[in-house]
Amino acid sequence: MTKSIVLTFWGVLLALVGVAQQKPNIVLIYADDLGYGDLSCYGAKALRTPNIDKVAAEGLRFSRAHATAATCTPSRYTLMTGQYAWRKTGTGIAPGDAALLIPTDRATLPRLLQRAGYQTGVVGKWHLGLGPKGGPDWNGDIKPGPLEIGFNYSFLLPATGDRVPCVYVENGRIVGLDPTDPVQVSYREPVGAEPTGKDNPERLKMKHSHGHNQTIINGVGRIGYMTGGKAARWVDEDMADVLTQKATAFIQTNHKAPFFLYFSTHDIHVPRMPHSRFAGKSGMGPRGDVILQLDWCVGEVMKTLDRLGLKQNTLVIISSDNGPVIDDGYQDEAVTKLGSHRPAGPLRGGKYSAFEAGTRVPFIVRWPGQVKAGTSEALMSQVDLPASLAALVGQKPAPGEVPDSFNTLDALLGKENKGRAYVIEQALNNTLAIVRGDWKYIEPSNGPALEKNTNTELGNAPQPQLYNLNADVGELKNRAGEQPHLVDELRQLLESVRGSDRK
Repeated sequence: MTKSIVLTFWGVLLALVGVAQQKPNIVLIYADDLGYGDLSCYGAKALRTPNIDKVAAEGLRFSRAHATAATCTPSRYTLMTGQYAWRKTGTGIAPGDAALLIPTDRATLPRLLQRAGYQTGVVGKWHLGLGPKGGPDWNGDIKPGPLEIGFNYSFLLPATGDRVPCVYVENGRIVGLDPTDPVQVSYREPVGAEPTGKDNPERLKMKHSHGHNQTIINGVGRIGYMTGGKAARWVDEDMADVLTQKATAFIQTNHKAPFFLYFSTHDIHVPRMPHSRFAGKSGMGPRGDVILQLDWCVGEVMKTLDRLGLKQNTLVIISSDNGPVIDDGYQDEAVTKLGSHRPAGPLRGGKYSAFEAGTRVPFIVRWPGQVKAGTSEALMSQVDLPASLAALVGQKPAPGEVPDSFNTLDALLGKENKGRAYVIEQALNNTLAIVRGDWKYIEPSNGPALEKNTNTELGNAPQPQLYNLNADVGELKNRAGEQPHLVDELRQLLESVRGSDRK
């Protein structure tokens, strides 16, 4: 081989390495139950979120971005698969012992990024099931799970903070498990002799308001029964620190190659158990305190990117899985200390609801030099993140992969202000709504009008509902009787999407 050929070879190789290094790192910070009005950059006055505000000030803040569902599991399923959760049975709010909901042979957001050479990691709340049909073997290899659907690394809460098992799972194994004290979990009947919130309220440091009265872990009643695994049980007050440390460690470990981090925070979901650094600091009780704690978590991730010189080449997205809820099962002063704070801002409803507050959530994008700072009114949906991020890194999903996900990368990066043509919203009982332009249609439903435990308006009604969101963002005046042709047009559009074969 001649010297010129060798030099040419190394030149091409270095050029390819340079191209590979230009792929941006991607950090998706996915909060839990964070409302449209819960951040000061979205208008909150009763508390301040300076770290998130700084990301928003340096990036693009969206005013019409949506999770795909008003509850956690379906939003997360859609985010990972690019398929609306209502197309697949069994994707409602998952119990803590559910089997993995995502087939291991399907394309996913992390798998698409793996194809582009990314190291992929998930840290935090999972709530998409683990293990085979029948549920996981908690005392052995807990698989299939994230590693089988496209993640290289995982550190998880298996379900939610208020559900058993109350242990961390790292790469398919319970962290710190003593094999002589195996974990048992049941959602049907008590196991072992653990105290419960129902029978032993004197042992609670946070009392329940509805449900959440089964096995007591760390002084908190949970949903479901658990025994064993005492050395492995989490301490709620330390959870934000533990998860943030794992998230920043993943960045540190993988900072020399393109990486994707899905940091799925526990905050601000119940039980709201802030670290002592934040307890009492908001003046709004634990719910306000964990918003401050969430803001700190974001700040720590941003500091890590800065310290490693990654800020310029990292796309950061901050959003939430659904809208806000105040009393979601514990007596934590969230209602009594709410004061003037409006978690949903000007929107109606909240978590579980077909009204806007169910799915319209904070959505912030920062990528210095690539995303111009400002605000965007583009209509956006999290269902489009798989196709859009795939396009960003040069991947094109095959036909049938991420079937409901459209490439809205230009809107995501602020290059255009339109977004997608329509957004579909899924409420608790699978009532669907569709937004197109200024107009929103909610299909008729026989479901209850109110979720009584949480005092949330669900948006269900036996007649069609039609709202002009530009003139009436609070959805107070039903215009269906005035606009029958528009009702029929949006109904047909919704039915065409629902009937399409996108499996």
